[in-house]
Amino acid sequence: MSVAKTIEIQASSSKGFEGAINNGIKQAAKSLNRITGAWVSEQKVVVEDGEVSAYRVTMRVTFLLED
Repeated sequence: MSVAKTIEIQASSSKGFEGAINNGIKQAAKSLNRITGAWVSEQKVVVEDGEVSAYRVTMRVTFLLED
């Protein structure tokens, strides 16, 4: 039987929402093993001088716990 845990993380990118998602998963994978999926619950942008300067996501990352 597998047991999974879900945590919430936030990540950002200057390139777009997809970049923010990839950055978050890459960083999470450095300390979490067996990541099985993620759910993006929120998307935000930072605006400076009338232009988007950063894309931010809040996501829930699910990973399996070690036996």
